[in-house]
Amino acid sequence: PAIEMVKIFQVQLEHYEKVEGKELSLEGKANQLSGMVRGNLPAAMQGLAVVPLFAGYDDRRGIGRLYQFDVTGGRYEERDYATSGSGSLHASTVLKLGFRNDMDADAAIDLALRALWHAADEDSATGGPDPIRGIYPIVATIDSDGFSKVAEEHVAERVAVLTDGLR
Repeated sequence: PAIEMVKIFQVQLEHYEKVEGKELSLEGKANQLSGMVRGNLPAAMQGLAVVPLFAGYDDRRGIGRLYQFDVTGGRYEERDYATSGSGSLHASTVLKLGFRNDMDADAAIDLALRALWHAADEDSATGGPDPIRGIYPIVATIDSDGFSKVAEEHVAERVAVLTDGLR
């Protein structure tokens, strides 16, 4: 359901751009996604909940913005970080303790990987990095230049540093 929602969301945004001749604002996109989550409520009540995080760079305001949703489609703008899922309590604690406003991209990547590692360690339903099998999370940065996927090799290096530190 989550992947299907992403595909439909992308199509809706493309349709808006073709009809209006301009891109929907970041806040407008968050509102659109909120409606989609709300529309999924019947399926969520049957155990197929989709509760996304939505982040992007707001060209109109010149800042990054982050939105968290609840299962009813409630939209909440977060200031610095957000987590979602069954391990989110553990990940959120790591983020809360480690977050600084002046972090560079590598420090933020390290913090996100540490949060995911601890969430996976405490919650059996949270998947974390698996260096033995070469399975790593998809990590990306978002800034005024747009979305940039971090190379898996770089993520693997950062996970290796993390695991060495945990030993």
